[in-house]
Amino acid sequence: MASAEERLMEWLRDAHAAEVQAETMLSGMARRIENYPELKARIEQHIGETQRQAERVRKCIERRGEDTSTIKDAGGKMLGLGQAMSGLFVGDEVMKGSIACSAFEAMEIASYRILVDTARQVGDEETAQTCEQILREEEAMASWLEQNLPVLTQQYLAREQTPGARATS
Repeated sequence: MASAEERLMEWLRDAHAAEVQAETMLSGMARRIENYPELKARIEQHIGETQRQAERVRKCIERRGEDTSTIKDAGGKMLGLGQAMSGLFVGDEVMKGSIACSAFEAMEIASYRILVDTARQVGDEETAQTCEQILREEEAMASWLEQNLPVLTQQYLAREQTPGARATS
């Protein structure tokens, strides 16, 4: 049976790998977006946040005397690359990508909530505060997506019905 300390370290490594995955997935999506400038700008903003989040999680892990998981990080990067590449094979990439981003944000929000509670349980207030800061950023991105998906959907459908317009990205 794993202790709360062991689980905290495992889950911090998972969070770091998820940030690596998110950066790869979002970067691939952002590179291909041409016709949705607001979405592209928000994704690019979140890529910067994601890079800083990975660094902050890495610092929490190292402060606790451990290291990130090379295997988990590599797996996250490969999954992110696969997710980014999958957009090349669908006709509604911008919509599928937005759905994937929304789902990924929900997963990250739940993960950081668990990390905050676990860090507090083991008495690591610094890690709890770091994870709370990241949680707020993830919630902001999820909220932005939720508020903007209706407009994005309308834009997509309008472009799809316009002769000569490219709706996919």
